[in-house]
Amino acid sequence: MLLGAGPDAEDVIQEAFVKGHRNLSRYRGESSFRSWLLAIVANETRNLHRSRSRRDGLVLRAAAAHPVSEVAGDLAVEAVLAGERRAALVRALRRLPVRDREVIVCRFFLDLSEDETVTMLGWPRGTVKSRTARALVKLRGLLDREEVRRG
Repeated sequence: MLLGAGPDAEDVIQEAFVKGHRNLSRYRGESSFRSWLLAIVANETRNLHRSRSRRDGLVLRAAAAHPVSEVAGDLAVEAVLAGERRAALVRALRRLPVRDREVIVCRFFLDLSEDETVTMLGWPRGTVKSRTARALVKLRGLLDREEVRRG
């Protein structure tokens, strides 16, 4: 699942390619074309998350106002809880140092192989391996603290 896009990942990628094509003249060559395009994909995914948050809030309010059935209410609550978990993960990721965040996003959100991550980030393989391990420990700690803070 691309940065949490879930079943909408293909739509996100398609929209990113369309935007990339439209804005090809803005590509300055300061980074690899792939990273430029991945940045567009990441922005499209953030747009999707914003729209999902608004939709989830509407679904929960509608379910509370008109409880049609317990099943519908459970589905609405589950959708909101899943959104909250995604939001907590994104908040924790944003608190990581940039290099830790980069390696986590490449390896687990973009589902890049270790070789692809080495190429994308331009780091030695050992750096990718060690930074991934350390970043995961930091991320788990941040998520545990957030869970304790929420009660």
